[in-house]
Amino acid sequence: MSNAPHVDLKVHHKPKDVSDHIALGFTKLLRFCADTFFAKRYGHRAIVLETVAAVPGMVGATLTHLKCLRRMEDDKGWIRTLMEEAENERMHLMTFIEVANPTLFERLVVLLAQWIFYIGFFALYLISPKSAHRVVGYFEEEAVISYTHYLAELDEGRSPNLPAPEIARRYWRLPDDATLRDVVLVVRADEAHHRDVNHGFASALVGDVVDTSKHAPYPIHAEDLPRAA
Repeated sequence: MSNAPHVDLKVHHKPKDVSDHIALGFTKLLRFCADTFFAKRYGHRAIVLETVAAVPGMVGATLTHLKCLRRMEDDKGWIRTLMEEAENERMHLMTFIEVANPTLFERLVVLLAQWIFYIGFFALYLISPKSAHRVVGYFEEEAVISYTHYLAELDEGRSPNLPAPEIARRYWRLPDDATLRDVVLVVRADEAHHRDVNHGFASALVGDVVDTSKHAPYPIHAEDLPRAA
């Protein structure tokens, strides 16, 4: 059994302004591209997308850190949260590398996609942090959907329910007999938490009151896991 908390699959931030509509449209475009390129090869999809998904947290943490230094103000916990998000997404990547060995072509796609996305997201965060967090919130909504589809593939026998990789068992503190299904459950719960946090950050930046008690709970993560190279 995994330690994955319940995930509300119906959560969706309804666009409230032009920037929200653009963020949602951009996310749907990328979803279409991912569906076209990877189809139902969810393990390979995860490798490429998690590489990109680890970028926003690092960019947001870096620029927030610099802003707080310039203004000599407190970050209200944002930096640690965003850094943890980046690390968490990296651990997703390290896990799925054990599940689906990426091809040379997919590694090249990762290199290209990461640099394009890093530069683009960095520029977006400089221009509009609110829009940047809204994009990530919508990205994570789609991630929750993708991992739900992956669970269906596993449950219906179309994808093999392999033993959970050791790195995943250690990071999420899963039992020795945990399977890939248990891993997908905790990864989906991670994404649901990132979804709510980033939508909350976007709303807070325009002065909205955010009820953090309604954020999807985070699964338990090991704090002493050696960092993968």
